[in-house]
Amino acid sequence: MKTMLLLLFSLCSFTVLSAQEQKPTIENLAWISGCWERSGGSRQTIEQWMKPSGGTMLGMSRTVANGRTIEYEHLLLHQVGDTLFYTATPSRQQRASFKLVRSSTHEAVFENPDHDFPQRIIYRLQPDGSLVARIEGKSKGVERGIDFPFKKVACE
Repeated sequence: MKTMLLLLFSLCSFTVLSAQEQKPTIENLAWISGCWERSGGSRQTIEQWMKPSGGTMLGMSRTVANGRTIEYEHLLLHQVGDTLFYTATPSRQQRASFKLVRSSTHEAVFENPDHDFPQRIIYRLQPDGSLVARIEGKSKGVERGIDFPFKKVACE
């Protein structure tokens, strides 16, 4: 009986340690790489992500309306130690970083509770291969969420 308990304890300890050691890496987010488009009317947004390399993924986003760029954003997924961050520098705004708080093979959730809005950024790969980027948080005391659905397109 003691041998069985010792074996069970050892197995449980190994499982817990293995789960703790498996921290997300930048390579786990490779499913975001590529070119993503959303459009409606005279407005088109393209978000492009490079594949993971050197502990980073570089991205950029551009929104064009009526033939003019109206918004752009420089994006960076990067690893600091065993923690992943999403850093965005939108046009005409300050840079903000969000820490990865949850991830799976098709979802990444980043949070920064000190940011004005959003406090949460979510990327979710859909079963049909499309991508939904979602921003969430409080704005003027009201909880809000905005979805940005994208379809994968060829990179030019």
